Amino acid sequence: MSSQSRLDRAYKNAKNITFNDTSKFILFSDCHRGDNSFADEFANNRNIYIHALKHYFKEGFTYFELGDGDELWENINFSMLLRAHKDVYDLLQLFYRENRLHMIWGNHDMVYKDKTYVKKHLSYYLDHKLNKEVALFPGITFEEAIVLKHEKTSQEIFLLHGHQADFMNYNGWRIHRFLVRILWRPLQVIGILDPTSPAHNYKETIRVERRVKRWILKQKNKLTVMGHTHRPRFPEPGGTALFNDGSCVHPRCITGIEIDKGTITLIKWQISTTEEGFLRIVRSVLEGPTKLTDFVTE
Repeated sequence: MSSQSRLDRAYKNAKNITFNDTSKFILFSDCHRGDNSFADEFANNRNIYIHALKHYFKEGFTYFELGDGDELWENINFSMLLRAHKDVYDLLQLFYRENRLHMIWGNHDMVYKDKTYVKKHLSYYLDHKLNKEVALFPGITFEEAIVLKHEKTSQEIFLLHGHQADFMNYNGWRIHRFLVRILWRPLQVIGILDPTSPAHNYKETIRVERRVKRWILKQKNKLTVMGHTHRPRFPEPGGTALFNDGSCVHPRCITGIEIDKGTITLIKWQISTTEEGFLRIVRSVLEGPTKLTDFVTE
């Protein structure tokens, strides 16, 4: 099956969610939450991520995670991640309880494609203090893709991870997972990165983006937001409507996309130093806000 066929199938089977100009969405991807070891890239930005999530929860945003939220190539099971980042999952649980959490699976957490696996590992966990099973995300489902559809304009926003345009990371993910666990994880501890990953391979990033762009143009320039490559992308109106929310494992910052009041914005959260010498976590705008209707084609 070609990348175009995989993208067609993801769009056809996508979960549909309606929205309007009062809707407030935050899109993150590629958190790669690990076990808090030296190989856990997420650990470096954990405090930034927690601060950002608290802000979005307080401000009434709905959280969309566009794949690779959990690092299940380097780590064997979800319980390792839960122990390492329990406070993060407690925050995500707050969104879930208010029906403000939507999850998409990527290549690094492709096991979530299996509903039985999700039910077994993410519904409940053993609380050692209470010595009993406690609810975490009972009934949660992970989607391959999501389509946001505006109630009035019918404009669609296609959300997916993006590895559908990457043959080895879609069809050969089990091989990659094996190599990461056996070879690249130990090397990552000493600073050697996996060269097969699009996030670390510029030429592969370009190839993946080119394939997604080709699909977008066949769909009359449908506004599409992906992750996977870790490269933030925010096109100008009139260009190919491919957006990328970046990742949560950039050095010293996380990036994401906000959809708020009918606009779309690429944002960054980072630790900044005040004139007094204090450290604080701040949000800054990288691109936008731009009206979603500016990307509507006739």
